[in-house]
Order: sequence, then structure tokens, then C-alpha cells
Amino acid sequence: MPGGRAAGGIGRRKADNMIRRVLTGLLGAAALAALSGCMTNEIKPLAKVNPIQAQTQIPEEELLDVAVRVFDPGIPAEIANDEEELAKRRVFPEIRQAESRYIATMLRSTLESSGQWGAVRVVPDSVEFVDVIVDGKIVESTGARLELLVTVKDSTGRVWFADRKYESPADIGSYKTDAALRARDPFQNVYSQIANDMVVAREQLASADRREIRRVTELRFASDLAPAAMEGYLTTGDRGILKVARLPAENDPIATRIQRLRERDAGVIDTVDGYYANFAEQMRDSYGNWRRSSFEEIEKEQRLRQQARTRTILGAAAVVASVFVPGQCNYYDYNCRRIENAARTAGAIGGTAAVLSGLKKFADAKVHAQTVKELSESFEAEVAPQVVDVEGRTLRLTGTAEEQYREWRRLLHQLHLEETGGVAVVPAPLDGATAPAEADAAVGTGNDAATAPATASGSAASEPSS
Repeated sequence: MPGGRAAGGIGRRKADNMIRRVLTGLLGAAALAALSGCMTNEIKPLAKVNPIQAQTQIPEEELLDVAVRVFDPGIPAEIANDEEELAKRRVFPEIRQAESRYIATMLRSTLESSGQWGAVRVVPDSVEFVDVIVDGKIVESTGARLELLVTVKDSTGRVWFADRKYESPADIGSYKTDAALRARDPFQNVYSQIANDMVVAREQLASADRREIRRVTELRFASDLAPAAMEGYLTTGDRGILKVARLPAENDPIATRIQRLRERDAGVIDTVDGYYANFAEQMRDSYGNWRRSSFEEIEKEQRLRQQARTRTILGAAAVVASVFVPGQCNYYDYNCRRIENAARTAGAIGGTAAVLSGLKKFADAKVHAQTVKELSESFEAEVAPQVVDVEGRTLRLTGTAEEQYREWRRLLHQLHLEETGGVAVVPAPLDGATAPAEADAAVGTGNDAATAPATASGSAASEPSS
């Protein structure tokens, strides 16, 4: 009997030890799961990058104008019609289209604020004759992260840098209040870095090169309007870089006339730039709120997915551990075996509960992902086409700045034709676009022709002034 009691005591101690191990494992799993649910990555505000400010006045003949073309929205062609796949990648076409203008406008504002450049404008793709042209593509844009590819070149054909990647997480300091969001864009660091890289690239050019860029721009504009008259003024040098072969005489009537037309062209580009600026300003608040909500939803989704993975893995481990707990009780020690079976059952139940909890977290994450999509769709309605007044005519602009400017260039060639009596080479309209019947009637002579873009926009619908 003493030996039996001793054996039974040993069996119970083994069972107690086993139970403690199982319970310790389950408690550890529960603690880790709880910690994963309570702990969040503390994101600190980013160090601010500001544009390099001009310290001295730049000579007029070296002050380069900049055209920031509307960015490529970066919608993958292979999934352009697959709404589910687009949503999965957080690519919302209507928002990307709006962002392509907004991001270009933010970069324009950053460049302008540095005092390093001449006129800085946001322009359609068809604008060519500007000292420096910036092209960009949106690779990723959410409330949490922005990634762009940027190319900068000048009118001589010299590439300053090509497809350079700029990326940054959001500066959460901008999301704290509405005032903070208006004061500084959450991705201002990206725009500032692009501006600073452009200054560095420009400073690598000699003063003579900068002056050459400006002269080449003027001659390219003139050659486009009057190719025969301006033949021989430009030549191609090493590496395909355009150079000035000779300059027109100061009193050359053709050069004088073309300079006047170039001033009108600058006025039209200013009008188009104003359209983009107004569009960006009107969408700023709603877009900022969408970005902030998008950031919060993405953070929740990522946190829930992390919790789901942790709980599922730990729960599965607990189930496996409970199934494979080694038997340590004597076959005839029924009390010990009952406790051992209870421990196995507890481990299996606890592990299964953790797995189910993990699966529920995955379902919650999908709900938040859907919320991001719904937020985007609601935002799309807020960035509807804008109605602007141009030269006394009220026009409804629906992303037609490109067509508008191309039509203006067509009218500009016609205007030059009428003034010179020569034969102008007229650019073809955009694919699928037809020149309006009123366009030819809108072309006049003298100063009246300056209203051409208002009366002949390729795709703008004219509305009565209010």
C-alpha cells in the first residue's frame, strides 16, 4: 500500500507538471495574442524636408521656366477593367486621375516657393516649348505611402535625371488636425526632394548652358510655327543636344511676330495652369480627409492581419501540442489519466478558439478594406468636373485641358498663316477628337484672336454665363 500510494503520488505530480506546462503554453499564447492586439507600431512624425531656397537673385537670362506635366496616373493596363483587382491593389482610377493633377500642382507650388525658377506651371502633355519639363508617374498612392517616378529634361534634349524613384510614408503629423493637414501635405517631403534634386542638377550646368537653354526654347517655338523661315537657326550637337547655330536679327519682322504669338501662348498656358490650380484647391479638403481616413483604415487592416496571423498560428500550435501531449500516467491510475485527458481537451478548445478568433480578424480586415474602397468611391463624386470662366465664356472642363491646348496650338498655326499669308503646318487633333465647327470662325486677326482658346476648346462644353 505505501508503494501504491507513492506511485499514485508520483503519477499525480507528473500530471500536475504536465497540466502546468499545457496551461503555461496556453496562457503564453493568449498573452502573445493579447499583446499583438494591444500593441501598435508607434509611428513618429517624419523629419521635415524643405525646398532649398534661392540665396541670391538669379540673372534673368538664366532664370529657367518650368512646366510640370500632369502625372501619369499609373493604372496598370492589364487590370484596368478589373475592379476587384484594382481595389485589391488600392488603385482607384477616378482618384488616380484626380491625383495626377493634384500631385503635379503640389510639385509646382513647391518649386515656385523656392524662388529658384522663372514661371512654373502645370501643363498638359502636349506642351513642349518650355525651358525645363517635368514628367512623372504615380507608382503607389494611398493615405499611408506615396511612390513616384520622375523624369526631368530641358528644351535642348538634355536629360537631368530619368525615372528617378521618390517614395515616403505619410507624415502622420499632418493627419492630427484639419489645420495641420492644410498647413503641410503628408507627402511634402517627396515634393521637396524632387525640387532639391532639380536645383542640384541645374547647378551642374554652366551659366552659358542655362542661357543656351532659354534661347533654344525660343527658337524651337519659332521653328514650330515657321519651319521654313527658321531653318538653320538650330543644330544638333553631341549626344543629340540642340544648340543655337545663329540668332535672328533684332528687327527681324518674323521673329517679332512670333514673339508676340509666344506671349499669347504663355497666356493660354497660364489659363490652363489656373484650371489645375483651382481644381487642386477645391479638392484639397476632401482629398486630405480621404487620405487621412485611408491611412487609418490601412493601419487598422494591417494591425488586424497581424493579430489574425498571430492568433491563428498560436492557436494551431496549441491544438497540435494538446494532441501530442505525451502520456505520463500509469495505465491503472485513473485520476491521473482523467486529468491528462482534461488537459488535452482544454488545449484543443483553447487552440481552436484562438484559430477562430484569427479567422474573425481576417474577416474584419476585409471589412476595413471595403471601407477604403467606399471612401474612395465617395471621394470620386467630390472631384467632379469643374466649371471655370475663360475669357468671358463659362466652360465645363472635364479633363480636357490636353484637347483644349492642342486646339489652341492648331488655332495658333492658323493665326500665323493669316498674318503671313503662308502655308501653316497644322497639328492633327487628338485621336477621336474632331475640331468644332466654330473653331475656324473663332480665328481672327490682331488682338481678337487672343480669345481663340475660349471659343474653340476641343472638348469643353460652353455654358451660359451666370
